[in-house]
Amino acid sequence: MPLDPQCESILQAMQAFGSIINMPPAEARAASAAMRVPVEPEPVGRVENRTIPGPHGEIPVRIYWPKTGGSHPGLVYFHGGGWVIGDLDGSDQACRHVTNLADVVTVSVDYRLAPEHKFPIPLDDCFAALEWVTANASELGIEAGRIAVGGDSAGGNLAAAVSLRARDAGGPPIAFQLLVYPVTNYAFDTPSYEQNADGYLLTRDMMKWFWKHYLRDESDGKNPLASPLLAEDLSGLPPAFIMTAEFDPLRDEGEAYAERLRQAGVPVELVRYDGLIHGFYNMFAAVDRAREALHDSAARLREALSRQQVA
Repeated sequence: MPLDPQCESILQAMQAFGSIINMPPAEARAASAAMRVPVEPEPVGRVENRTIPGPHGEIPVRIYWPKTGGSHPGLVYFHGGGWVIGDLDGSDQACRHVTNLADVVTVSVDYRLAPEHKFPIPLDDCFAALEWVTANASELGIEAGRIAVGGDSAGGNLAAAVSLRARDAGGPPIAFQLLVYPVTNYAFDTPSYEQNADGYLLTRDMMKWFWKHYLRDESDGKNPLASPLLAEDLSGLPPAFIMTAEFDPLRDEGEAYAERLRQAGVPVELVRYDGLIHGFYNMFAAVDRAREALHDSAARLREALSRQQVA
């Protein structure tokens, strides 16, 4: 399909901001935040900011409760941003909509960022958040056997890595993975990297910049907790819904991960969103097709958590 015209308009508007790879990380974070278009917050039942304990210090989280009463399934969500940028505000609108659409309690995690905190510290924070949500499920109004993990881009990478770590550690149990155009491999050699190297928001050079800041050294890129696609064994992982975008350097590695999960006997559904670019999950206010994709993800999450119970 051709590039979605609404995505094309966004790309044109963002040209004025320049590339973050020419900025120090702190400046890149500020520039990324400045690109956000203010929108009226989606009302939910309740929102609360907290800090929770973690192995490297306290971790800020934002918890969203749906409007409906009683206990609910839970979603532990990790924002995108190449492990370097991004925060709770950047994923706020998506989390609000998913909370309502999937009827879940969403816990959004403000994990530590690189390069100040390199691999595996952001992953440690995310895993600690899953442990905390599981341990405090009753107080949060969450059904402990129905907790999913999810994230977009680097957040999808972290969700996949948390699932691997939880499987190998014997818990906490995870009922479902929502992986939105996830980073799955420290490599830049796929056809989608060639086809979409430049011009579609996320570039190949930008991904190299992100990885350089995230990894302590290149050998970390071979660690399956940084590159889940390199894991020898993907069996026993939670069912997954994986979303990719046609005009995205990460398209092929997300789809390769889906195929590896399928070969390992893990229930997985893969949907490629033709015409869309990386980052579409947070563009739903301006891109009709992105709004459809967000609704798709919430529907899959709601369906999976309504019928799945893990011990």
